[in-house]
Amino acid sequence: MTVTATSVDESDQLKPPTAPASRGARLLRLVPAAVAALSGVLLYVSFPPRTLWWLALPAFAVFGWVLRGRGWKAGLGLGYLFGLGFLLPLLVWTGVEVGPGPWLALVVIEAVFVALVGAGVAAVSKLPGWPVWAAAVWIASEAARARVPFHGFPWGKIAFGQADGVFLPLAAVGGTPVLGFAVALCGFGLYEIVRLAVAARRTRVVRRSAAAVALLSVAVPVLGAVAARPLVSDKAEDGTTTVAVIQGNVPRAGLEFNTQRRAVLDYHARETERLAAEVKAGKVAKPDFVLWPENSSDIDPFANPDAAAVIDKAARAIGVPISVGGVVERDGRLLNEQILWDPVKGPVDRYDKRQIQPFGEYLPLRSLIGAINENWTSMIRQDFSRGSEPGVFDMDGAKVGLVTCYEAAFDWAVRSEVTDGAQMISVPSNNATFDRSEMTYQQLAMSRVRAVEHSRTVAVPVTSGVSAIIMPDGRITQKTGMFVADSLVQKIPLRSSQTPATRLGTLPEIALVLVAAGGLGWAIGAGMRRRRAGDV
Repeated sequence: MTVTATSVDESDQLKPPTAPASRGARLLRLVPAAVAALSGVLLYVSFPPRTLWWLALPAFAVFGWVLRGRGWKAGLGLGYLFGLGFLLPLLVWTGVEVGPGPWLALVVIEAVFVALVGAGVAAVSKLPGWPVWAAAVWIASEAARARVPFHGFPWGKIAFGQADGVFLPLAAVGGTPVLGFAVALCGFGLYEIVRLAVAARRTRVVRRSAAAVALLSVAVPVLGAVAARPLVSDKAEDGTTTVAVIQGNVPRAGLEFNTQRRAVLDYHARETERLAAEVKAGKVAKPDFVLWPENSSDIDPFANPDAAAVIDKAARAIGVPISVGGVVERDGRLLNEQILWDPVKGPVDRYDKRQIQPFGEYLPLRSLIGAINENWTSMIRQDFSRGSEPGVFDMDGAKVGLVTCYEAAFDWAVRSEVTDGAQMISVPSNNATFDRSEMTYQQLAMSRVRAVEHSRTVAVPVTSGVSAIIMPDGRITQKTGMFVADSLVQKIPLRSSQTPATRLGTLPEIALVLVAAGGLGWAIGAGMRRRRAGDV
């Protein structure tokens, strides 16, 4: 016994130390976390200004691989890392002029929604046909993110990264929820096909029902997009009109452009008068109306006769109505307003922006934020007020729906203009505060998706670029550079028919939220039954 004991002790001494092995195991456990974050980065890379829309599919496939079969707590953490990998680079433009604090705070909050997706996908991944439930959970998260907190922040919807993709026609079927669902479903389905193929090769057993669901998860979105192609058209239904988009530029990028309000107004008036001279010389076709961007007249023309005179002079020079982006104070309320300025009658109509930007146009929790940093409250001394009615201007017989900048990210804000009779859409914007960041390209992609969603031409007049004209099929036919004065003139089709997406409104989104709720309920119930069976 003594010899045996000694032999065991000596053999133990010959074993390699266990610490390196445990360190290796700990490092191995970090792999899913790293992969989750990197797949989030991959999803970001699929967004504009890059045209790598297809990278969203492997991003969701890898996300599904990381989450499948895990508990909800692990899913929560991995989902949060995926959200950080996606949103940190996507939203970096929010801190261009104000520093990293607001950018990081926004991402930390918005990534919580993606964390909940991770928990939900982990839960439903144990169900039959899990790619369907998982994709619905993602869309349910987007629906929540578009509404809370502070009236929502839908920037980064999967649909907004698909302006160049094969799935784009699905926007006309059910809007951004159906388009985003198709992309997520196809990505999760790709992973399921690979997983089942590897399992079949190992076990030589093919699970036919699971394989059929996996194949359909990929095939149905692709075939659906092909079938939806007839809904995408750029043909005129109500004749044509010639539109001019003015980009006047700004004296300098950044927040300081606000101190040069008169210069910004003068720049847009000057570019309009230059266009008028070209029209008179026969170099350019005369437009039927002109679109100026948001904040093109931050000097209230109703309170400042000199600003009104500048606009009036430009309108008379071009001889057609102008939609002017102004900042107006009325009845003690500050409004971000589009003003329809007639060359003879002056201001005849207006649209007040309804979806105003938190921390940009108004400051939620003002007293709390002021206690943390007084500089933030001084940047927004007075909150803007919300408009309450859709804005559709009658401009030389054309019904032009107004969707001011940030509103383009919200499904309801765009749809309301179309259901109110808009034959085309204008998205006047101001991105001078975001320098040369990706923000303008991300917003332009949104407008391309909206064009297909509602089958309307979309004009995008921007203070400093990129301004553009987008056909109802999502094609950009003209665009400007950044930080240059320029104008775009084009004959465009007017359309009045409504796509299924326009007619259905929020119904597809509600249906997908209910699918997600059903999948989560099934998963929770199955988990409870397994626990009860284990107790027995």
